[in-house]
Amino acid sequence: MNEFAFARVLHVLGVVLWIGGVAMVTVVLFPIMAKMKSATERTEFFGHIENRFAPQARWTTLIVGLSGFYMVYVLDAWNRFTDPRFWWMHAMVAVWLIFTLMLFIGEPLVFRRQKAKMSQRDPARTFALAQRMHRILLSLSLVTIAGAVAGSHGWMLRGG
Repeated sequence: MNEFAFARVLHVLGVVLWIGGVAMVTVVLFPIMAKMKSATERTEFFGHIENRFAPQARWTTLIVGLSGFYMVYVLDAWNRFTDPRFWWMHAMVAVWLIFTLMLFIGEPLVFRRQKAKMSQRDPARTFALAQRMHRILLSLSLVTIAGAVAGSHGWMLRGG
């Protein structure tokens, strides 16, 4: 297997594990947590899930970023970022950047302290906010994945 194919395999596996995990939390675990008796119980359970998933998410986003950069470099595909038909390239970078900033900077340095205070003050609001953010990020991720698969297989927007 050549290096480019290996990078693509790592890229796809990373996206599957990363966004698949986000989907599992958003579509399966949040509805289960919503049925828990108390908001405090939901917030604590979510904290346990987040603590288990965050390291995987960090590793997979790192792999996705490095493999994506490598593939653009090898293909010398930088010009795609100037062509609106390749909107999904921008979307991939944007989704990756949002998650990377949240996972490596926002969550450990900012949100962890604020979340603890908010959870004590208003656990129901904290849970609702986390659920809303996961829905938004999952939606953006799925649109990006659909666009990337379609675009990388020749289904382009008209123009250019």
